[in-house]
Amino acid sequence: MKELIEIQAELKAPKNQFNKFGNYKYRSCEDILEAVKPLLKSKGCSLILSDEVKDVAGIPYVEATAIINKGETSVTVMAQAGINPDRKGMDIAQSFGSSSSYARKYALNGLFLIDDTKDADATNDHGKASKAQPVQNPTPTPQKETMNATHPNWDKCVKYLRGAGSITELEKRYIISDDVKENLIAQTLG
Repeated sequence: MKELIEIQAELKAPKNQFNKFGNYKYRSCEDILEAVKPLLKSKGCSLILSDEVKDVAGIPYVEATAIINKGETSVTVMAQAGINPDRKGMDIAQSFGSSSSYARKYALNGLFLIDDTKDADATNDHGKASKAQPVQNPTPTPQKETMNATHPNWDKCVKYLRGAGSITELEKRYIISDDVKENLIAQTLG
């Protein structure tokens, strides 16, 4: 779809939001939509966003779908975000809405090739790590260690996967059983 390629090249969606708690800038789903609407109009394309609540291993998540259309041609991208119904400071509707917005943002990122690898969403620990230690992806070790929930790098692995990291890359560094993989994925969605 020629128009999608042009939109991907022309789209500028700066990080106009600021999180005072985490001290970082970010872009929201709404920021992306605001930036892309004029491009969609000029290219004669439409964009449809939807989501569906699903469940894996007893953990609810939202699967968002972004579809761009031009005539009979369409391109679809999906993204997921876990739902924590017991999230502190949020009622159930806010928890679902937050996950929906997050999943939609990442579906739009995939559709329009917006790179968020340096985005604080992918690396922010919300004050859980020591200020003196920068958040890093898991680093390779000389010998493979067995990964489990008590491993010192467990939280780093979960953060890595939440930031669109690959379980395959983790398996190059760690021995990961099927049960532990399932637990990692569940933690990533949570």
